[in-house]
Amino acid sequence: MTDHFEDPLQTFIAESRELLQQMEEALLEVEGNADDPETINAIFRAAHTIKGSAGLFSLDHIVAFTHVAESVLDRIRAHQLAFEPAFGALFLEVCDQLGALIDGLAAGEAPDDAITARSAALTARLQAVLDRGEGAAPQSGLDEATGASVAGLPSVPVADTVASGLWHVSMRPGADLLRNGMDPLSILRYLGTFGEIVSLETVIGGVPPLSALDPETCYLGFDLSFASQADAATVNGAFDFVREDSLVRIIPPYGPLDDYRALFRDLPDDNLLLGEMLVRCGSLTADELALALRTQEARAEACQITGELPPLIGEVLVEQQLVDAPLVDAALDHQQEARKTRAGEPTLIRVDAAKLDQLINLVGELIIAGAGAQLVARRVKVPELVEATGVLSRLVEDVRDSALNLRMVQIGATFSRFRRVVRDVAAELGKDIQLDIRGGETELDKTVVEKIGDPLTHIVRNALDHGIEPADVRAARGKPRQGRLSLNAYHESGSIVIEVSDDGGGLHKARILQKAVERGLVSEGQVLSDKEIFGLIFEPGFSTATQVSNLSGRGVGMDVVKRNILALRGTVDLDSVEGQGTTVRLRLPLTLAIIDGFLIGAGSASYVVPLEQVLECIELPDRDKPEQGASYLNLRGEVLPFVRLRDLFDIPGEAPRRENVVVVQYAGERAGLVVDQLFGEFQTVIKPLGKVFSHIRCIGGSTILGSGEVALILDVPGLVRQVTERQPVSRHLSSTLSPV
Repeated sequence: MTDHFEDPLQTFIAESRELLQQMEEALLEVEGNADDPETINAIFRAAHTIKGSAGLFSLDHIVAFTHVAESVLDRIRAHQLAFEPAFGALFLEVCDQLGALIDGLAAGEAPDDAITARSAALTARLQAVLDRGEGAAPQSGLDEATGASVAGLPSVPVADTVASGLWHVSMRPGADLLRNGMDPLSILRYLGTFGEIVSLETVIGGVPPLSALDPETCYLGFDLSFASQADAATVNGAFDFVREDSLVRIIPPYGPLDDYRALFRDLPDDNLLLGEMLVRCGSLTADELALALRTQEARAEACQITGELPPLIGEVLVEQQLVDAPLVDAALDHQQEARKTRAGEPTLIRVDAAKLDQLINLVGELIIAGAGAQLVARRVKVPELVEATGVLSRLVEDVRDSALNLRMVQIGATFSRFRRVVRDVAAELGKDIQLDIRGGETELDKTVVEKIGDPLTHIVRNALDHGIEPADVRAARGKPRQGRLSLNAYHESGSIVIEVSDDGGGLHKARILQKAVERGLVSEGQVLSDKEIFGLIFEPGFSTATQVSNLSGRGVGMDVVKRNILALRGTVDLDSVEGQGTTVRLRLPLTLAIIDGFLIGAGSASYVVPLEQVLECIELPDRDKPEQGASYLNLRGEVLPFVRLRDLFDIPGEAPRRENVVVVQYAGERAGLVVDQLFGEFQTVIKPLGKVFSHIRCIGGSTILGSGEVALILDVPGLVRQVTERQPVSRHLSSTLSPV
């Protein structure tokens, strides 16, 4: 039975990795805006969630390490500590260490001595920050953490505070609080010894169904309003023994409005009404809310007679001076944000990637079987059967699209990982570099995303090390001292294009040529185009770096980039202007599994062209056939290079009297494929050729037709590149060509 359920520990590992990714992104963001409380809260919530979940599995080493980091973050968000620039680097190290602990857990390994020593060292650094925060001096007679009176000084309302003379306490006990020997009721009784609990609301959102109730687990929380003349240390001291197991938030009399906003964000998202939110946060009692609701109802009846608009409950509360107007506004703002979030949040379910792969394979087999059934229906010419198989084909196409969409993910998550790479590498090189990300919402197959991580890392590191100059060099060249690296993604002609651009020094064509001549890649005096020169950097072991660094300079990387991208049926292009910058452009298929194809024939063989890359089909009458040896046509005033599939693949036999030209396009270049027959659109399940046939040029895979025959899938990028690069003619119209 356990096979039917996902391992809870594996779920914790997956969710922790997601939280660490979010934590890292927030840390990189907060370095440039340390005053953003929401980002600080996001970092705290990630650490708190990991710690709480680790406690459920008795992962004490993770709990102990995260607890100290969480304590520092809690001091920062409570304004007891200012977020210093050094904290960003420290917490990134904490994030890395948590990732190492989670990776060890995933591998089933106990922390070794090196991991344990690093945890201890980071814990000591975090504890030093905590100890330093303990000695922070209060300001303006108010406690720096809570704004409460200090050393007997009275609390005085200031701007952006709530005019309430009551303390507010919000406590969410941990599940193991009772098992650890603590009783929440004892805290309430202790509060009564030096003050009065004015109102108390019990939080029951965490109570499970009766059948799942554990009598030793603490499910209830509470929010209370408390009147007391005690100082902040006394009130906070009442919760010293439960802080480690519970989430406690204390807002002093005349507390900052931002503290209430944070409290609203922490409330459970269960569609609370305005009055319920104010009662829950302790700003209003249940009796006061009931009185306000009766007042609102009576005034609404009067408004029906006069035709006026009835008052809102918030207006009634403010008029009766029960709640401050700023607090009502803050609660309404949170309500609207929560509604937008609920409206925009999809319902997610975690599915094993292997199950998605199995689904795609089954859909592929279904497509092949459907094509076979449709072929039989056309052969027997039974109208009802033809219609039924046509409907089946459309439904299979819808299922195919839905299945492929399940594997589509946004590339933004991959791009965001490079914020850390750019930050760390720039710091190591002593450069000031800004990363710009565009097109993060662009979607592509999850398999493609997983396989482009390493190539992108090589390209980004090369741009940071070789491309972007140091600040002093940039200033001497009249450039901004801060360099700029851009990641961009967009769709084009059924493919996804990923661009990595920098505004650095660009590639030195003369140096590249010189190095190529020295290595024997190019003969002395050979004339190459810019594209051919830039393409030399993808040769194995090629490098023009004068110094070898920890990052690059050994000639290893760019050849790996090209090899990995070609393995994904993609291409790599490079544009560069010396002194201005370089752009590396990756073109990749949206999916590696199933595509819409266009079926063509040459001799007895069948071939498939990806439909997105087909522009048009043209009949080539006998009188317009180019002379033997010619390799271009006049297509409405444009020169169109072409290749005959019969010649390309050495297909025996005579060509038919009437041939067709399939015009294809890739990366802005067009070419023609002269074929014998056009069979039309065809859903194609891509099957790899295998290593034995990997050397065959211009073939990107194979597929199975409905008849059971095998058709080869043409590698359009390779074909276009082969056809266009061998043409010496101008792309403009030649007067010697007859128009088609």
